[in-house]
Amino acid sequence: MVFDGSPRGYVAILLHAHLPYVRHPEQPGFLPERWLFEAVIECYIPLLQVFERLTHDGVPYRIVLSMSPTLLAMLSDDLLKERFAAYLDKMSDLAEREVHRTRDDHRFAPLAQMYRDRLAWVSRVYHDSYRRDIPGAIRRLAEAGNVELATSAATHAYLPLIGLYRSAVEAQVEFGLRQFRRLFGRDPAGFWLPECGYRPGLDQTLTEKGLRWTCLETHGVLFAAPRPRYGVFAPVVTPHGLHCFGRDPESSRQVWSSKEGYPGDFWYREYYRDIGYDLDYDYIKPFLAPDGSRTHTGFRYWRVTGPGDHKEPYDPGRAAERADVHAGHFMWARQKQVEWLAGVLDRKPIVVAPYDAELLGHWWFEGPQWLELVIRKSAYDQRDFALVTPTDYLAEYPVNQPSEPIESSWGWKGYNEVWLQEANDWIYRHLHRAAEIMEGLAADFTDPDPVERRALDQAARELLLAQASDWPFIMQARTMDGYAKHRFTHHIGWFLALAGQLRSGRIDERWLDELERTDNIFPDVDYRVFRYRAWTPAPWARARAPAVAAGS
Repeated sequence: MVFDGSPRGYVAILLHAHLPYVRHPEQPGFLPERWLFEAVIECYIPLLQVFERLTHDGVPYRIVLSMSPTLLAMLSDDLLKERFAAYLDKMSDLAEREVHRTRDDHRFAPLAQMYRDRLAWVSRVYHDSYRRDIPGAIRRLAEAGNVELATSAATHAYLPLIGLYRSAVEAQVEFGLRQFRRLFGRDPAGFWLPECGYRPGLDQTLTEKGLRWTCLETHGVLFAAPRPRYGVFAPVVTPHGLHCFGRDPESSRQVWSSKEGYPGDFWYREYYRDIGYDLDYDYIKPFLAPDGSRTHTGFRYWRVTGPGDHKEPYDPGRAAERADVHAGHFMWARQKQVEWLAGVLDRKPIVVAPYDAELLGHWWFEGPQWLELVIRKSAYDQRDFALVTPTDYLAEYPVNQPSEPIESSWGWKGYNEVWLQEANDWIYRHLHRAAEIMEGLAADFTDPDPVERRALDQAARELLLAQASDWPFIMQARTMDGYAKHRFTHHIGWFLALAGQLRSGRIDERWLDELERTDNIFPDVDYRVFRYRAWTPAPWARARAPAVAAGS
């Protein structure tokens, strides 16, 4: 999509949707599964409906939607589909009870009715419109032309810290691409680096796989060498030919910050006040976790109100008014930004605004509404910028400045600290040793028999699942860190057990059957991807770098 020159610049909104792999056949109703179900109700279906309305109405827009392979696997899984349908029924039952309980309370009766109607709407969309096939709905949306899909690492591994063995990075990228091709029937141009985690050398794997662009944290581009001429308002090209777009800090702060940004507005719905914690225990117990512990239900009747504990009832009408105001402000701020940049740069700037998709709808209830208003206002109320994707921008500007970005992430303090500190640093010696063992298995088993092949592929799955960035993240956040440690140690333990059985020539087929049913992610996994490959030097030096064309 190349524009005719009328806009003075461009804005690229990138949404990345990801959840850890929380499929537990052995434990129906397990609390982590609710993470998925809540996100489908509050985020994924509302966002897809926003894009479908915009497309139906003929609104000109472009946006990037990245879906992690683990999330796509769960959305495609028959077991989780059945459990989500049961969860919808359960929450609909709670909604009916809440309508009855609040029938004489003028403050909360309209809100209970709102949640009942919202759940009925989600159920109709999921069952009737999507036929329980959310990836299929995403594919149809992409085929309509407004939404560009991007992929990510197979299990959302934090790539800078597993790259001691190139095969580990190769496998994460390769299986992410295979999942994407299988579900969407095409190759992506863009790759979302988990946690925006980058280190020099990763570009080699991405470009060798045919990927053209990614997004980095602001300082990852700003501190690149040589210094980028256009800052973060144009991409740089890495030594191996990957185009890196830098995150714009201003547009990020306006949406991400709970204090300075829009989500903290006092009229928006309060996320942390839920009836799962407020109501009488005997009344709410049937809708809590299986062990009876209190947890979120999604029924939240209060607004942010202010920084203290005092909360006022939520008013959807006033919240909608604030979403409209904030959408207008976001558009105006991008106009002023583009206006200034266009006056000082010799090319059209691009303002890159990446967000976690779950922010919109789950954490910030009004987020999907705000996004739809941003897109509509940007299309019809101004002419300074157009909404594009990085692929669109590279079509107009195929030649960009060569520069080598620095190691960086969008985590706390901007580097590796979130995923490498005292609460989680112990996992990496196990991950590196497991990658070394996997390389050895891939090298030695060149002609496995059918059972050995199954065991080798399952070992690859277990290693991929152990590498997920979610486990060290949860450990450092100390939220359900016991669950994260359990998941990591089990996947590593199962991997080591499989490796030992392969080396001894005594494979427990019954146990292998059970493990394949439990961890059935990536049906087309191939252990041979883990064969050893060395990192190779960059094709150009930092000091003397010619211009590099997009895709070269």
